[in-house]
Amino acid sequence: MDNTASQNIRSIVWALLAAALYAISTPVSKLLLQDVAPTMMAGLLYLGAGIGMFGLGMVRRGVKALPHENHLTRRDLPYTAGMVLLDIAAPICLMVGLTRTTSANASLLNNFEIVATALIALMVFREKISRRLWLAIGLITLSSMILSFEDAASLDFSFGSLFVLAACVCWGFENNCTRMMSASDPLEIVVIKGFGSGLGSLVLALALGEPLPPLQVLPVVLVLGFVAYGLSIFFYVYAQRRLGAAKTSAYYAVAPFIGVLLSRLFLQEAFTQVFLIALAIMMAGAYFASTDA
Repeated sequence: MDNTASQNIRSIVWALLAAALYAISTPVSKLLLQDVAPTMMAGLLYLGAGIGMFGLGMVRRGVKALPHENHLTRRDLPYTAGMVLLDIAAPICLMVGLTRTTSANASLLNNFEIVATALIALMVFREKISRRLWLAIGLITLSSMILSFEDAASLDFSFGSLFVLAACVCWGFENNCTRMMSASDPLEIVVIKGFGSGLGSLVLALALGEPLPPLQVLPVVLVLGFVAYGLSIFFYVYAQRRLGAAKTSAYYAVAPFIGVLLSRLFLQEAFTQVFLIALAIMMAGAYFASTDA
């Protein structure tokens, strides 16, 4: 196996690992939202990511055998600012959506992030999109439309689903901002994401009058943020270096299905016939996305 193929496989592994870690967040967040307000939850998740990754960075400094990583520069400032602002908006939308829809529904809708990321990568950053990925985008969009209606007969929109889709669009823009900085130290990127977006969301939560969570819940939220956001984003940035924003988000497509499984196992959420139809369409879309050459 040549070096290029080996690096591609390693990048795919990073993307899949990032997906698996993120998948934990939706069902666990659904449970924690019983005790934590949505904007406060979003802020604490990212703050947990920042604190955890900062600690990991302190450990890394003592390991001199690791390769050197490039620091962010002034040229990265616009993308850094965009990343932080979008990472304030996206998780708030997701948490609000989770209070109005099921964890399984939200998990599956998270795949719309592939559509948003790919289209933004095409229109803004001129990344190529193959016919296979276009097919995946169409199927995922169709499935997302099905999931966005509470009642197919009356065509009533689910506001919870719309908030989740809004989060996906924000993360689609954010993925492309992060892509422009992926040659820099991933750990540094995640620490900035964590503290910048976390503190920004916390200030907003306090301004909205949201209370601090119970003391016994706080460590759980912070640890969840470190694992499902911090480590997940860390591996995601590594994957983007080789694969680009569109393809990395395609491999990330396994995350919603893991989230659906966890929702079924731990939250005992019932799956409706419409949900199962949308699930089948989404699985087909995720397959075409993840097998895109």
